[in-house]
Amino acid sequence: MIDMGQLPDGRRVQAVDLRAGRLGARVLTLGAIVQDLRLDGVERPLVLGHPDPAAYLDAFAHVGAVVGRYANRIAGARIRLSGRDHALDANEGPNCLHGGTVGASARIWRVTRAAPDAVTLALDFADGEMGFPGALQAVAHLSLSDADEVAGLTVALQATATRPTPCNLTHHGYWTLSPDGSADHLLQIAAERYLPVDDALIPLADAPAPVAGTRFDYREARPLGHAGLDHCWCLSDVHQPLREVATLTAPDLRLRVMTTAPGLQVYDGGHFPDAGLPGHPGQTARPQSAVAFEAQEWPDAPNRPDFPPAILRPGTVWRTETRYLLDRP
Repeated sequence: MIDMGQLPDGRRVQAVDLRAGRLGARVLTLGAIVQDLRLDGVERPLVLGHPDPAAYLDAFAHVGAVVGRYANRIAGARIRLSGRDHALDANEGPNCLHGGTVGASARIWRVTRAAPDAVTLALDFADGEMGFPGALQAVAHLSLSDADEVAGLTVALQATATRPTPCNLTHHGYWTLSPDGSADHLLQIAAERYLPVDDALIPLADAPAPVAGTRFDYREARPLGHAGLDHCWCLSDVHQPLREVATLTAPDLRLRVMTTAPGLQVYDGGHFPDAGLPGHPGQTARPQSAVAFEAQEWPDAPNRPDFPPAILRPGTVWRTETRYLLDRP
């Protein structure tokens, strides 16, 4: 492991370098962050990132990290479970985002296994942490592959808990297929429904809704554009076998997203300033400069009995797997 130095609060961050054929990555113990991803022959990083780990506690929060214990938003930072009300950490206005202020992305994970092309990390949440019931153990297995001109990053996540608790972990990487931004990229999403949201990005009472006739219809590939996306597409009502759910195509590179999850949040970085934030050398984070594909449970599902359930119960294992495959269009 590589010592990446000390955070302002005194915690030390380590890194693990991975390699499979043409593809290389650096993974941090902070947040299980994929800090960098490079493909031989492509002269730029393929994910948004920053060389200083401390940036991931500030301007680059959640970038490249595993987020949770509940990714996305829970309305009112409150749930009712097993006959009890639980007040969660409200870290985005009145709502709970990505598990609260000290969620998985801001924690130091421990490396339990490392190989040249893969690393496994684990993280323990205490009972009541950020208001969530039950102690929860999360495991993230990140691996690289390169075969038949297709290179890939696989993120396999699992969790167990001591009490019934919301569980929704996801990889929150931002893909940067082109140095000129992604607005002119072609996006395709294999979903007939999506979740309309209010101004706080909480699903509306009548969600989901058909994508047909809306700007959210990407069933056929079309330009991503500048519309601004931070929405969940409804892939299924339950976890499914691994299948292809989305593609993002740049002039010289294509990303294919495969997942077992029932939802896919697509976010084009609208919170980044128009002036941009410097990332890796030569890289700037602006709106539509990168796209996140967050395979997950549906947002606010613990408060929505009409949504697919997202409660992890003792004696069961929550699992999801997502593969990001890179090839030439």
